Amino acid sequence: MPAAARILLIFAHPDDESFIAAGVARRCADNGGKVALVTATRGDAGRVGEPPLCARDELPERRERELRAAADALGISEIDLLDYRDKHLGDAPAGEVRDVLAARIRRFRPHVVVTFDPNGMNGHADHVAISRFTLDAVAAAADPRWSPAGAPSHRVQRLLWNSPVLPWEVTQPKDLRREPGVDFAVDVAAQRTAKAAALRAHRTQNVPIDRCFFSKRDVDRILGLELFRQAWGPPLRRVPEDDVLAGVDLTD
Repeated sequence: MPAAARILLIFAHPDDESFIAAGVARRCADNGGKVALVTATRGDAGRVGEPPLCARDELPERRERELRAAADALGISEIDLLDYRDKHLGDAPAGEVRDVLAARIRRFRPHVVVTFDPNGMNGHADHVAISRFTLDAVAAAADPRWSPAGAPSHRVQRLLWNSPVLPWEVTQPKDLRREPGVDFAVDVAAQRTAKAAALRAHRTQNVPIDRCFFSKRDVDRILGLELFRQAWGPPLRRVPEDDVLAGVDLTD
C-alpha cells in the first residue's frame, strides 16, 4: 500500500485556508491522508466581527481559536501559526521566513503544497508575500546545500496556486476546460458541510465570508467546487483534472 498522501497549506492569515482549500483538505483527510497548515500571521489587523466579538487587543488570540476550530472541521492535523505582523508580512526577513518554511516542508515532507498565486489572488500584499516566500522555501527544501534545520532535503512534487477564478465565482464560467489557469476542478461536494463549518468558525470575519459565500443563491454549488492552478508538477492527463494527487508518487 502506498504511504498516506500529505498536503501542506501555506497561507498568510487565519481564514485563508478555508477560502482557498477547505474542501481539498477535508477530502484528503477523509481518504486517510494528512494535512498540515502554516499560517504566517495572526490576522491582528483584520475585522473584530460585526457586531464586535472582542476588543482589538484580543483579536490575535481570538483568531487563533477560530483557526484551530476551522482546522478541526477540516481534519488538519498540524498547525504552525507564525507571528509575523498582519499587513506587514512583506517586511519580514526573507531569509528567515524561507528557512522557517523550508524546515517545515522538510519535517512534514508533503507531496503537494498549496498557496496563493504570485498576484496573491486579490493583490493583498500579505498574500503576495506568502506566495513568494513559499516558492523560495519549496526550492530551498529540495536543495541539500540549504540546511535550515539539518533535516534531509525534500522535493515537493506539486505546487498549487489558487486559480484566476475567485473561490466564490467558481460556478460562473460556462466551460472550465476553456478557462486559463484552471488546471484542477475538484469536486468537494461531499466535504461541503465541513467547508461551511470551517468558514463559519472564523466568526470575526463574518462580513466578508457572508458576502463572498453565504449570501450567494448558489452557495451549495460554490462550496462544492474548488479550482487550482498548477505552478509545477507532473503532467496532467486532462484539464481540468479532478484530483490534486493525480500523477503524484505517494511512495515518495
